[in-house]
Amino acid sequence: MKIGIVGGTGDIGEGMTMRLSPLFDVVVGSREQEKAEATCTMARDTLKSRGQECSLTGVTNQDAVDKGDIVILAIPFKHVVPTLSGLHGFEDKIVISPVNPMEKQDHFVFVPPPEGSAALMIQKLLPKEARLCCAFNTIAANRWKAIDEELAYSVPVCGDDDDTKHQVMELVNKISELQAFNAGPLSVSTMIEPLTPLVLNIARYNKMHDVGIQFR
Repeated sequence: MKIGIVGGTGDIGEGMTMRLSPLFDVVVGSREQEKAEATCTMARDTLKSRGQECSLTGVTNQDAVDKGDIVILAIPFKHVVPTLSGLHGFEDKIVISPVNPMEKQDHFVFVPPPEGSAALMIQKLLPKEARLCCAFNTIAANRWKAIDEELAYSVPVCGDDDDTKHQVMELVNKISELQAFNAGPLSVSTMIEPLTPLVLNIARYNKMHDVGIQFR
């Protein structure tokens, strides 16, 4: 299975690259292929120093879409529309949105689009044949990149196609100590995405290093 990461050179993308590439063939996308290749070199060196092998290729964002069986949109909310407007080929692809529409004011604030969530907005931007799920939203970039530490979090996954959702949940469950939970249809993304600014605010105001969601 090949995982294409659109925006693979950002903080979340780099962390996902290091976490996923020992498990899957990962295709790291960027607006500039040279940046993607540099991220791959960094990830290979980092993993090699820890005795881990990986499979990585640096490409453009379009190539990440074309080559990936599953495509992860590791892009900030403000870049979603301009990025997706320049890409094509999502038909019949599994697409994962970990995107959270939020702003940092004197604290973190959820600022959803008119659709109610980033995932529901992205659904409108993609062709109807794309198989979209919302997942990984509550894992902060710094946690992805702390590769010497386990990710022991619950991951709510929502989407309108049950087969796609279960494939995404299987992917989630292979990463570190993450545990996927079926959260229902894509409309539940309006409840999942606000969890991230909540988690960040709790971490900030309580001076906590590692805050995440767990369902017991």
